[in-house]
Amino acid sequence: MSDTNSLQALSDALAGAVERAARSVVAVHARPRLPSSRVHWRDGLIVTTDGTVRRTEGITVTLPDGRSVAATLRAEIRAPTLALLRIETGLLPVAERATSSLKPGHLVLAIGRLDENGPRTSFGAVSSVGPAWRSWKGGEIDAQLQSDLTIYPGLGGGALVDVSGQIHGINSGGLSRPFATTIPVQTVERVLTALLNKGYVARGYIGAALHAVRFSDKARERMKLSHGGGVVVLEVDGDGPAANAGILLGDVLVGANGAALDSPEDLVNQLGSAHGGPQAQTRHRARGSLTSAELVVGERPRKTA
Repeated sequence: MSDTNSLQALSDALAGAVERAARSVVAVHARPRLPSSRVHWRDGLIVTTDGTVRRTEGITVTLPDGRSVAATLRAEIRAPTLALLRIETGLLPVAERATSSLKPGHLVLAIGRLDENGPRTSFGAVSSVGPAWRSWKGGEIDAQLQSDLTIYPGLGGGALVDVSGQIHGINSGGLSRPFATTIPVQTVERVLTALLNKGYVARGYIGAALHAVRFSDKARERMKLSHGGGVVVLEVDGDGPAANAGILLGDVLVGANGAALDSPEDLVNQLGSAHGGPQAQTRHRARGSLTSAELVVGERPRKTA
């Protein structure tokens, strides 16, 4: 096959991927001037990033066939920065979600829709794939998926698509610059399942306020620590997980599950964001000596009116 034919075949494949994925990508009118892109994730449920929603009433959705339908805001999750809309069921196909994983170098597309004039897209490659991480808003993202895609105005909240047309997640231009960052399928599924089952997304809770501290060389040698930091307990909720583990005000946590702790985020990463089971064997300096405790993460109490 000639180079020209090879390029034409690739071009046709990319155009086909856009056409296939765009069947479940809609335009949402929920902010002044510029519409935003969203993905029809489950029948009657549309997902996007929360930054694309600026009003809660009078929201409309432009479908791939050009029709305009009403939508209602189901929920906004500031961490991990998702918003959920509800429309009438049976109006369009649901997202064809990917079952395989992307690798650095894989070709990908950002697909969005702003009006009845068809999908819009940008083309690039996966830049990096990494483990679970926390956004600056505090939400746990199941994998770090970044690309060199240009997220043009209005494409935020749209789909990240591979060359077969399968959707790997929701694109965001605001989670981590300068690269486009994608909220992966598993994170979207986890959040939606929690919303539909509970009406909210539970967040992990240990019932303690913590602050990073550094030890002097003498203190580190005295405590026989291989690192020079920890986290001091500034406040303990009376009936929270930390109190139930025997952790007191003034204790200094230096390790969890065999890993050193140099910041409160290190402990959060060891425990994870789920509740009702994840635990850590903490090692900490309490009342003059090193001791251990079993800390089981709970569910953060929800604010009530």
